[in-house]
Amino acid sequence: MTRTSAGILLYRRRAGVLEVLLVHPGGPFFGRKDHGNWSVPKGEVNPDDPHYEATARREFLEEVGHPVPAGRLIDLGSIRQKGGKTVYAWAIEGDIDPATMSSNFIELEWPPFSGRHKRFPEVDKWVYFGPEEARSHIKETQIPLLDRLESMLGAAGADFGAGASERPPG
Repeated sequence: MTRTSAGILLYRRRAGVLEVLLVHPGGPFFGRKDHGNWSVPKGEVNPDDPHYEATARREFLEEVGHPVPAGRLIDLGSIRQKGGKTVYAWAIEGDIDPATMSSNFIELEWPPFSGRHKRFPEVDKWVYFGPEEARSHIKETQIPLLDRLESMLGAAGADFGAGASERPPG
């Protein structure tokens, strides 16, 4: 079965420059990994209840510690990551202070095969990046989401529709 995730790309404008919020995965596997490991806040869609937008909003709250700001979501479509996971994403404008962000925790057996379990934050860093910095930090397969957002925001008079809708996988 193909895994599917949904997420929200928060963006803001500072001094005329577009910035996007990316998250760095917490836990022991990513502590020393930086470029190419950041992501849109996202999480897996429950196959028994595949409400993509609801999943994206829930995961944003879990990984950022704030609800998605009010406003109209911009549908960024989907991408396929190297491992085969499909990620559906939306963008919304907002400005949440990273100093106020927090993450839920995950529990892992650590060290591996030790029989001991340790709690780790699912996300350990939250940073707004400008376009070029974002491209160097985000997972390579998620770069098209940044490109789509820039393209949509750059289109003069663009109308992003009435909001996001539930979409079937595929």
